[in-house]
Amino acid sequence: MPTPLVVSDVAKSFTMHLRDGIKLPVVAGVSFSIRAGECAVLGGPSGAGKSSILKMLYGNYAVDEGQIIVQHADGLIDLATASPRTVLAVRRQTIGYVSQFLRTVPRVSALDVVAEPLVERGEDREAARGKARALLAQLNLPEKLWALPPATFSGGEQQRVNIARGFITHHPVLLLDEPTASLDARNRDVVIALIAEKKAAGVALLGIFHDHDVREAVADRIIDVTTFAAGKRAA
Repeated sequence: MPTPLVVSDVAKSFTMHLRDGIKLPVVAGVSFSIRAGECAVLGGPSGAGKSSILKMLYGNYAVDEGQIIVQHADGLIDLATASPRTVLAVRRQTIGYVSQFLRTVPRVSALDVVAEPLVERGEDREAARGKARALLAQLNLPEKLWALPPATFSGGEQQRVNIARGFITHHPVLLLDEPTASLDARNRDVVIALIAEKKAAGVALLGIFHDHDVREAVADRIIDVTTFAAGKRAA
């Protein structure tokens, strides 16, 4: 599908239950689409709602109103109204996500943490581990760490495991939430190259990058989130 993700008039607010149910509006009228083979970047200051938008697209946050249409399997799914079971299926097959932080799993090696998404999609475990080795090597994670659980790794090492885990699959849509935040210049360049490979493969990417140089290197266009500010729309 040339446009695998379409967002239409999405709004989000948070209810402050400890403050008499006050509603805090975040964004409103969020509308954009992402084409296959492009990397769009959410732009705007901290607190503008960029991460909230990504989390709505991944199904972590509920949507107050609007539609999030994704091409999934042989049809179109509206993630704003989809069942939890459908959201999980979309995550397995269609929308990947690279967050800023790795959720470490006790006693599971870095190699298996990276390979797991492929195994969950039915790929042979040894084949998946081979692809995991290649990605970890590309991201300059020392081989001596591959058999160890990432819980004891440094922040930058954990983030490289996180990136490898997110990039190992072939999801048609990939969401990137500050994937280079903990990386040095050498590994930032590796991530830029990985994004270019995904674009060449026809993946639709949407990301947040506070690093100006990385943003300039990967962005085909900037989506200005300040235009979706809930207060501005209400005014």
